[in-house]
Amino acid sequence: MPLKKYGVLKGTAIAVRLGSGPSPHYQVRIIDREKDYRIAINVSSKLSPSDLEYLVDEQFRHPLTAELGQLPLGFTPLPSAPGGSALDFIRGNLFDRERMTPLPPNIPGPDNDLNEKLDHYFQRAMSDEEAVVYAFGEPWGPEPAKDKYFGFSPGAGIHDIHMNQGNHASFADQDGTWQDGGVLIHFPSSQQWVGIFLKFQSQTWHTDDRTGHAIGTTPPVPGPVPVPGPVPHDGVVRIVAALVNDTRTPEQETITLLNTSPQPVSLDGWALADKRKNKQPLSGELAPGAARVTRVAKPLELSNQGGLITLLDSQGLKVDGVAYVKDQVRRPGWTLVF
Repeated sequence: MPLKKYGVLKGTAIAVRLGSGPSPHYQVRIIDREKDYRIAINVSSKLSPSDLEYLVDEQFRHPLTAELGQLPLGFTPLPSAPGGSALDFIRGNLFDRERMTPLPPNIPGPDNDLNEKLDHYFQRAMSDEEAVVYAFGEPWGPEPAKDKYFGFSPGAGIHDIHMNQGNHASFADQDGTWQDGGVLIHFPSSQQWVGIFLKFQSQTWHTDDRTGHAIGTTPPVPGPVPVPGPVPHDGVVRIVAALVNDTRTPEQETITLLNTSPQPVSLDGWALADKRKNKQPLSGELAPGAARVTRVAKPLELSNQGGLITLLDSQGLKVDGVAYVKDQVRRPGWTLVF
């Protein structure tokens, strides 16, 4: 079953503690106008390999940022479904997964471990009185006791601030789609959004659209034995450009695909999908290193207000995905390069 409750906490960071001990979490004290919270961010895994994969996007651009700015301070429950503000590392096209890299929680020296990477951005957020933190995950509390790290009462906060699908069998009961954790920090003075995303190395990148369970493994029971599953085409063909805001009547919007591999790729049975999961089928063969400009056809739609474009293979597995925001398509007739 998925997380019991899912949502986003919006507030201001006022204190931090580095993660340490047998189950280290980087701790942040967050306040809104009335309450205190603590967000607990994993910096190590109980399962081997223990180092988490992380990605920090200092220029995070995604349609959901426009929606987040309208939320009130404090915790807001979010439906675990597409089309809203929930995070999904696979389906939400939040970032290029190839940019994620493992990093230990503690290494001698400055700015070279996960604790210090997180601390860099939260120290900056604490020094900027306008900065707003958005922490996605599962809430806890209120608790009768004081918070054990920062001493406020009642204790309350957010955890599971990491990918929450494709788990190892021992944690598969927490799998679900559109319920991934993460942190976004908005710095209004510079109009900058920083995205912080974490994933356990034991988690997989292909999951069932209904359950969030890893695809290609046995049912979620302890001690799984992998069995043959679909062969993914991760990143073989990339979405490299799109004409979203066409000036002609009728519009002739396009999406450009590039075969990055040294082998021809058959697109038979493949499809392009938009934010609402409308699909446009593809066919034919794409030669090694070749690009194809595909004319957009109904029901696929590219909104000028921002959106998602996802490339799926014949097995329905994600090959590539991109996101764009309204400001990127403000010049009519220009092709957006990803």
